[in-house]
Amino acid sequence: MTPAKTIETESAATPDPAGTDGHAPVDVLELAAELRAAIMRTSRLLRTQASGDAVSPSQITVLALLNKRGPLTMRQLADIEHVQAPSMTRTVNHLCDGGYVARAEHPTDGRQVIASLTDAGRQVLEESRRLRAAWLAGRLEGLPAADRDTLHRAAELLLEMSAK
Repeated sequence: MTPAKTIETESAATPDPAGTDGHAPVDVLELAAELRAAIMRTSRLLRTQASGDAVSPSQITVLALLNKRGPLTMRQLADIEHVQAPSMTRTVNHLCDGGYVARAEHPTDGRQVIASLTDAGRQVLEESRRLRAAWLAGRLEGLPAADRDTLHRAAELLLEMSAK
């Protein structure tokens, strides 16, 4: 078993094994666990802030997919979301009933249906995003400027990591 890697809080050229800068080296596995827990909890909280009586968090996800990628078949939506096609069909049916998604026949395959976002669906999605941003902004406002700067840099790093 190999020892876990650590991240030095100072440059590698000047090792600080005693932690004289006040920070001990961070175990990468511990950091990964902490970040995962923080990201997951924040994600769950953000999802609940954006849902209301009209649509559920999973339905908001479908609206966002249709907004980003354009019209998709049930199979494509199910594959993207890693769910079974019948589950996705139920989700899309609910969104259609609310007027948030429109169905159309597939142009070349009569067995398939294409789902697309309606103007009402786009409005619900925009409101959802506004609510999530407002909730998060409210939490950020209570933090000192230095902490907000740290979170800004952390967001940049997370985006860079997820792009690789």
